[in-house]
Amino acid sequence: MKTILLIGLGRYGKHIARTLNELGHEVMAIDTKEDRVDAVMPFVTSGQIGDSTDEDFMRSLGVHHFDVCIVAIGDDFQSSLETTALLKDLGGKFVVARAARDRHAKFLLRNGADEVVYLEKQLAKWTAIKYSSDHIFDYIELNKDYSIMEVDIPKRWLNKSIIDLDIRKKYGINIIAAKHDHKLNMEIGPNYILQENDTLLVVGKSTEIYRCFDI
Repeated sequence: MKTILLIGLGRYGKHIARTLNELGHEVMAIDTKEDRVDAVMPFVTSGQIGDSTDEDFMRSLGVHHFDVCIVAIGDDFQSSLETTALLKDLGGKFVVARAARDRHAKFLLRNGADEVVYLEKQLAKWTAIKYSSDHIFDYIELNKDYSIMEVDIPKRWLNKSIIDLDIRKKYGINIIAAKHDHKLNMEIGPNYILQENDTLLVVGKSTEIYRCFDI
């Protein structure tokens, strides 16, 4: 369990609050609007109405005690930037900030953000990759070179074992799980026989995954 300071409770922030609650974390939620704070109170440990660019208010929260600070402000970049810088000045251990464009991301990183979440760009890339291929069912980018993908298996692989295919040696790709009829199996071994209606979860260089699976 972690302690999270969540700042900005629009639609994005509200979804974060719900998910953190489901994961069992302690969350303090902050927004300037009372109705937004009230809306998330069932999902958070505590809530405060206040201006996250006000140093006295932020100091009163004990920022340095939180494991993670999330700046989810989406409609006022200046406030997001000032909040991010202030959190680091007050001892924030790890600050994650939301960006709407490349330039915003650069400024946030320069002003103290440890990581930047670029929703529109990340979702656009996920959408383009997933829906432009008949063989990719899901996609997680690990960095600019590596990713995890859920992929359809080539028909020529049916009824063959993982060890027979040896894709790790040929392509540097690791198979981490298999799905059969949408049921996930994380304990597959080298002797697992690939069947019709199987999909594989694989991790490796994106270019090698595309090459291996003819994507």
